Amino acid sequence: MNGPRININYQPRNKMPSKTYAVELKCHPESKNPAMRGIEASVCWAGSQALDVNYILTGDLTQLRVPPLRPPRRADRLWQHTCFEAFVSVKGKTEYYEFNFSPSGEWAAYSFQRYRAGTPLEDHTLAPEITVRNGADRLDLDATVRLDRLPSIPPDAWLQLALCAVIEDQSGNFFYWALSHPPGKPDFHHPDSFALNLEPATAASANNHR
Repeated sequence: MNGPRININYQPRNKMPSKTYAVELKCHPESKNPAMRGIEASVCWAGSQALDVNYILTGDLTQLRVPPLRPPRRADRLWQHTCFEAFVSVKGKTEYYEFNFSPSGEWAAYSFQRYRAGTPLEDHTLAPEITVRNGADRLDLDATVRLDRLPSIPPDAWLQLALCAVIEDQSGNFFYWALSHPPGKPDFHHPDSFALNLEPATAASANNHR
């Protein structure tokens, strides 16, 4: 793979990777793009309530618009360009969080009380650690989010995740990828999108010490 690995918002800590959940994202049937071969995603706990999320996009990246690197910062509307996303909720609850990770190194976080009823989170202590590498036919993005800074997510809670991506091509067309798509237009907020169950951080930590 070409290109250097770039760490953004690096915060040293002791990582103790837990079980990794690997999945393949599906392209919405109304937004196929022959330049893309696929997107793989994985998630695991790393340390105390630090959630590692990885995305691997493969295809002809020369046909896609990938935002160039910028100084790390919180930014809104990242989904208007190529962007990877993670939605997190406590199983059985209507509240959820949305995290946006741009290949530019920019990020955003939002809190929702119920379906699409939410507000931006401007707490810069939520800034994820983002690592990006790209070449002609592959883009890797790793993001680590500190869920312990979100009081409504206790360490002993089972979580439900929606892993998604919005991909823009050179013509300005958009392609929507997710674990699961509800009927109709792309909707990452829909309950059907929260298709990955994740064990509690406390259970992962206990398993690491066995």
